[in-house]
Amino acid sequence: MNTLTSATLPSKLPNVGTTIFTVMSKLAAEVGAINLSQGFPGFDCSPELVSLVEHYLRRGFNQYAPMTGVPTLREALAQKTSDLYNVAYHPDTEVTITSGATEAIFAAVTAVIRPGDEVLVFEPAYDSYVPAIELNGGIPVYVTLTPPDYSIDWKTVREKITDKTRLILINTPHNPTGRVWTVDDLVQLANIVRDRDIWIVSDEVYEHILFDNRTHHSLMTHPVLQERTFIVGSFGKTFHITGWKIGYCLAPAELTREFRKIHQYLTFSTVTPIQYALADYLAQPAHYQELPTFYQRKRNLFLDGLRNSRFEFKPAEGSFFQTVSYAAITDEPDYDLAIRLTKEINVASIPVSVFYNQKNDYKILRFCFAKDDATLQKAAERLSRL
Repeated sequence: MNTLTSATLPSKLPNVGTTIFTVMSKLAAEVGAINLSQGFPGFDCSPELVSLVEHYLRRGFNQYAPMTGVPTLREALAQKTSDLYNVAYHPDTEVTITSGATEAIFAAVTAVIRPGDEVLVFEPAYDSYVPAIELNGGIPVYVTLTPPDYSIDWKTVREKITDKTRLILINTPHNPTGRVWTVDDLVQLANIVRDRDIWIVSDEVYEHILFDNRTHHSLMTHPVLQERTFIVGSFGKTFHITGWKIGYCLAPAELTREFRKIHQYLTFSTVTPIQYALADYLAQPAHYQELPTFYQRKRNLFLDGLRNSRFEFKPAEGSFFQTVSYAAITDEPDYDLAIRLTKEINVASIPVSVFYNQKNDYKILRFCFAKDDATLQKAAERLSRL
């Protein structure tokens, strides 16, 4: 007689638990706190965009889209890219629509990395990067960036490169720090990879959210980098539709072929009527050209509310996140303080230590200012009580 026994499933990600975003958003909901932790807008998207989606829903555009994305959206995206950066990507062979930027990042990492390959990661790093590397047998190699400016020490980067380095993961504008890459950063990276078999995944989801007249220097704008880079973007971040999960990948044809081999078995295709709607919506450049002014006003509104507080900060250069130092207020670990502030003054944030491999605690919290004005003012007033 056979005896049933319980089996143990070995974890492929033994060090991964519930994400900090889920933890803080759940706590904020439980205690009724203002949620400036998770990075999603606190306001709705354009009614025009919603009407466009409804238009295609009601006219029967409800079946599978092509695996690569609907042609009109790929063409519109290629045109937008050419207009903005003067770089040509062929819509048929070099543009792919994905179910969010996170899927695109995973597909790109999977296309490149094999067991034992090393991947350079600039930390603090968005939390999907390292799991994508490890699930493919890769080894993350960390380049640590520190406050207040989080600039890159390129000498350290060169020292981290080995014969096993196959990929470098880039994020600009940067989450969580808000730093924006410079032209010199591109030149330094190009000099490192020029004669090596190293590929790049460049997470550029905040490309249109820059402040104080800064320019987004996409890696596609440097010829040495462009030929070996998967550029990842997000309509969700650009058009306040994070819940729709629409992203894309731009890459040379050779890289795109390998990327699509992975993508087709992750999601196969992305929601059809939304793709057609976005293609129409992209025809008006003002929809993304106005974002810097829109978000800079919100950044300034939030920071103005903190100027009489004991927090110290350098205004974010890009993204919709602002980091602040509380070193002058308390020696508490950042995780503990984030929990306490959520419970006691009802404002939720993200402790920046969670974005570091060794949980480096520089006494920094991250706040999302993609919220309505009244929410930002109320949150700043509460934080100023400390």
